[in-house]
Amino acid sequence: MNSSLYTNSKDVFLDTVDAKDYVQLDRVSTIYQSLKDSVKKPLKMILLYGKPGTGKSMFLTKLCQDLSQNQEMYYYKTPILDESEFFKSIAHDLYEVKDDKELNFTQIMKLMQLNEKKEVPLILLDEAQLYSDKQMEKIRLLSDTRKIKFVIALHKTQSEDLIAKEHFQTRIWESIELKNALSAELKIYIQKKLMKANCFDSANMFSNASIKLIYKLTNGNYRDTNKLLRTVFEIYEWYYEHNLSKINTNVMSNKIIEMAAIKVGLIDA
Repeated sequence: MNSSLYTNSKDVFLDTVDAKDYVQLDRVSTIYQSLKDSVKKPLKMILLYGKPGTGKSMFLTKLCQDLSQNQEMYYYKTPILDESEFFKSIAHDLYEVKDDKELNFTQIMKLMQLNEKKEVPLILLDEAQLYSDKQMEKIRLLSDTRKIKFVIALHKTQSEDLIAKEHFQTRIWESIELKNALSAELKIYIQKKLMKANCFDSANMFSNASIKLIYKLTNGNYRDTNKLLRTVFEIYEWYYEHNLSKINTNVMSNKIIEMAAIKVGLIDA
């Protein structure tokens, strides 16, 4: 073991969304395949939902990478909350309209009617819970033309089940829910991420007991797990550089996991 191993292991768990970081788990891969299959169906809207940190943005990023060569698609990672700017973005992306004038709903609808495409373009909307109900209704009306298809990713909240809303029931033909990892999946997720980065020694540090603790702290949430383990390896990095004799470099320390959990707010100190 050396300091660079902990640095590299820490970087594995950076809070970024990159398709190359996608970790193939059986259940997750099955859900992702169902999303790919849904995109090929003549659906107007597809809803991808789940609690924060369950991998919605990763799914959209990977979908864009996997299908963009054969499918006209656009990924709006950040919601465009100004309606005119939103319609201008669609007009620019789909029809190469470069006019800087304001564009309203009637104008974008007319533009779509006048411009026929061989295949229905796909727009991926992330963080769609940030759009207003008024703007969401217009997005739904755009999808009703069948000249544009949307994959909408949004958070499922505790207080309301989003697919129970009447406006979703009437227009969305498919909904896909993402969930936290199960305990067994979490171990595979952690070890695969480390092994993909050639951090094999770090991957072997995790025992069933340490995974059980991590699962207890994060409930299998991918974002919380990444945040926790980045901090875990930061602590290992510090100990290695300042007080190596205090740590066992072969087995993951539950005390260090708990220290990291306090630091990131998963345990109230």
